[in-house]
Amino acid sequence: MSSGNTMNQYDLVIGLEVHAQLSTESKIFAPDATAFGAAPNTQVSFITLAHPGTLPLLNQKVVEYAVMLGLATNCTIRSYNEFSRKNYFYADLPKGYQISQYDTPVCYNGYLEVAAGNSAKRIRINRIHLEEDAGKSIHDQNPRYSYIDLNRAGVPLLEIVSEPDLSSADEAWQYVSQLRQLVQYLGICDGNMEEGSLRCDVNISVKPKGQTQLGERVEVKNLNSLRNVKRAIEYESNRHITLLQQGQPIQRETRSFDANNGTTFPLRSKELEHDYRYFPEPDLQPLFISETYITDVKNKMPRLPKELVEQLTGSFGLSFYDATVLTDTKETALFYLDTVKHTGLYKAVANWLIGPVKAFMNNVGRAADSFPVSAERLAQLVELTDSGAVSFSVAAQELLPVMVQQPEQHPQQLAEQLGLMVQDDGNAILELVEQVLAQYPDKVKEYKKGKKGLLGFFVGQVTRLSAKRLDPQAVNNLLAQRLNNS
Repeated sequence: MSSGNTMNQYDLVIGLEVHAQLSTESKIFAPDATAFGAAPNTQVSFITLAHPGTLPLLNQKVVEYAVMLGLATNCTIRSYNEFSRKNYFYADLPKGYQISQYDTPVCYNGYLEVAAGNSAKRIRINRIHLEEDAGKSIHDQNPRYSYIDLNRAGVPLLEIVSEPDLSSADEAWQYVSQLRQLVQYLGICDGNMEEGSLRCDVNISVKPKGQTQLGERVEVKNLNSLRNVKRAIEYESNRHITLLQQGQPIQRETRSFDANNGTTFPLRSKELEHDYRYFPEPDLQPLFISETYITDVKNKMPRLPKELVEQLTGSFGLSFYDATVLTDTKETALFYLDTVKHTGLYKAVANWLIGPVKAFMNNVGRAADSFPVSAERLAQLVELTDSGAVSFSVAAQELLPVMVQQPEQHPQQLAEQLGLMVQDDGNAILELVEQVLAQYPDKVKEYKKGKKGLLGFFVGQVTRLSAKRLDPQAVNNLLAQRLNNS
């Protein structure tokens, strides 16, 4: 494979086709259920199986979802829409054609922005169109035969097609991450790439730096994780450059990605548009989308990450980093907003959600919306630690796990029961300090000779002598004062 120096001699040109499976209860043109994980071929109807005489009927919810995503990605919404037949034969496509959109995608001319160095780079979106999914071919359960599961056939998809504006694996990772975040915030797709509800095809070519003519394009199909999108681009771009360096041509083809060894392998020669023989779908009426409809959909849309980041950095004074982490998932963002309704400690709440709460939820594999402690109780915990009544570390390590088990209890009551409240009686702490210093005169001498690291030792000894929790900062201050002045 090519070296880093060789890579610098070439430009990558990347376009992405992202398929988002819409979270509707039924399919796009049939009443079959769409739930993931059902037994094979149990969610099919005569329409899905293309029995003679059956006709498709458009699921109106998919139009609403398409308009929502179009608005979220700065697209123009088309008023007049037609469906087309995309003709090809494959075993998991019962009709022998796929109902899609060709000349009239429902959304077009949009964009998303990704970070490129210290600036934002606009990635143009050519189109977002509606189509039905095909079934699933299963090749690894029998050495002689392939099995077909048609449960997925007819499931509604939005295909988001970018312009070839991406120029690195990192930019592609950011772009897909943003799309995934948007469909999750909108509630139109769960974004689960591992289950196939969000899939990505990468179109990639390379060209010598400064050359205007694009290189031969190769498509890598059905990448099922953000990490694999990045890995596939890195491998495939290296493969292209190596071939060019050896004077060999790059074949226009469709390839697949082997996640086990991080390589791609050929599937078939790349089809061209005329191979599909598109023509208007005769069994579906044209779809008209009015400005009133678009306005109604816009008014129902939830707030999106960009708007929430602006609120968190503006009204609440958080850093851009904190705001970005808190809005990474819709569940965390909403939980943060619910919590700060009960307290004005905006930064402290952010610290708890980004730190101990996130760590706990990661350990149990759950999202913020299933955190057992209510937003009100978390706000009370934040105020308890902010006041100094319980130290942050003690609250995170000892109090929070008990609150999870007893979420109805006020955190101060639990802290008192567990003996976690900080003792702030300066005279009582000073007595313990004097006792420790008297017990370790040799250590005191070492400290005075410059071994200042012993302060932590003295703090530990004072803490062990007390039957109550002590304020570490108060112990530190009294010890330092006593040692430095004596």
